[in-house]
Amino acid sequence: MSTEILRKEDMTPEYRQLVVQLMESQAYRELAAAHMFGYGLRFVPDKWLKFMVWHIREEAEHYEAVAKMYEEFTGDEVEPVVRKRLAGKPVPMAESWMELAMAQFLYDRGGFWQLKEYDECSFVPYRTVIQKIVKEEAGHQSLGERIVVDYCRSGQYDDLKQGLFEKWLRIGLLSFGRPGTAGNRYAIEQGLKKRDSGECMKDFVADIRPAVREAGLRFPDPAKLDMELPPDVDWTS
Repeated sequence: MSTEILRKEDMTPEYRQLVVQLMESQAYRELAAAHMFGYGLRFVPDKWLKFMVWHIREEAEHYEAVAKMYEEFTGDEVEPVVRKRLAGKPVPMAESWMELAMAQFLYDRGGFWQLKEYDECSFVPYRTVIQKIVKEEAGHQSLGERIVVDYCRSGQYDDLKQGLFEKWLRIGLLSFGRPGTAGNRYAIEQGLKKRDSGECMKDFVADIRPAVREAGLRFPDPAKLDMELPPDVDWTS
């Protein structure tokens, strides 16, 4: 196991820079999720409204936890960085309850799997925050899946479901970052994360496969996703 690090004074410049990047990326993901689910409230049926409001509040609290850690570490606020990134690289907004459920199933779940790679992070303050987020996120991972499966099997969305699935599958996979990069290797060597992004992508696809099959969906040709992917992903539905 890599040496645990508690203070930035004990870091190399490369390690410190990567920690800052990790915090900025996580803050972006948390605030983007809060915005996306907040926008989607207009489509939420009454019986799910209380849950979605709670979910948005949870995403906002996770953003605040990362923002506090960032300010303690850098002395700066993360919000200007996140706002700039959101302006240049916004997450699409769901335009129906069905699409919001698909986003919960794939975008939210992708973020959860991505975070689990950091729950043994060698930088202890980051590990502590990530473990808290992972624990809280674990409680609602099956909700979007259940709604998507039920709606897809109803026959009401046969003309929409595959397109929405492919759209949000790509967005969910983007949560992991590019596989096989030098940054991935360095992060693994330093104990910041456990595995390469490509390995996480493969596990994510395997995790959602039973629901994809049950919903009558199919994984697209990987070339259609137009992104870097490991060559050995099992795309059978």
